[in-house]
Amino acid sequence: MNYEKRFDEVLQKIEKIRLQTNEHQIIKIVAISKYVDINAIKALYSIGQRAFGENKVQDLKQKSKQLEDLPIEWHFVGRLQTNKINSLLEIKPSLIQSIDSYQKAVEVNKRAEQKKIKQNILLQINSAKEETKAGVMPETAIEEYLKIKELKNLIPKGVMSIGAHTTNQKDIIKSFETTYNIFEQLKKYRASICSMGMSNDFELAIKCGSNMLRLGSILFKG
Repeated sequence: MNYEKRFDEVLQKIEKIRLQTNEHQIIKIVAISKYVDINAIKALYSIGQRAFGENKVQDLKQKSKQLEDLPIEWHFVGRLQTNKINSLLEIKPSLIQSIDSYQKAVEVNKRAEQKKIKQNILLQINSAKEETKAGVMPETAIEEYLKIKELKNLIPKGVMSIGAHTTNQKDIIKSFETTYNIFEQLKKYRASICSMGMSNDFELAIKCGSNMLRLGSILFKG
């Protein structure tokens, strides 16, 4: 597969919408590499991509080990089980995007404190209020975020959410707008990342204010 051609096509789409929406917006891409091997990661790295995300701790551990000679910025984007927290922190990811409750934050903080590290995190918001999704409810998100800010070994950087699981664009937009409105209110508490948008809905996410995209199949599958 011609990764460079595919990557350029995606960048052009992002740039077109960015300029229509807000030309001052800086958008970061996290390439979600959960379905590909290290050769695909190397291929994307060679054309300039630096941030990669995995949703399983074991896969992140294995790939980061195999690619330790490259200064890759690793993100964890999956549901984090309590018994995997130590293993994840040992990898020292740049960002854990999926802190889905205050209780989970407390558990991560406790282990980070033991390891004497400060860990960057995002608070995951279940903005579509779907039973199948993890995350805090929008109504309590600000309160939960501020409680997490009090934890000494976590550094909250902003919020993350997954768009509504539907073909109805209005519902997807509503879920993104809900998250973005919370992000706007958290900016005064130094929130700088609003992670929204995946391969099937990133264009809508950009229009709703996202500044971090989690793109997988559109980059790797062609």
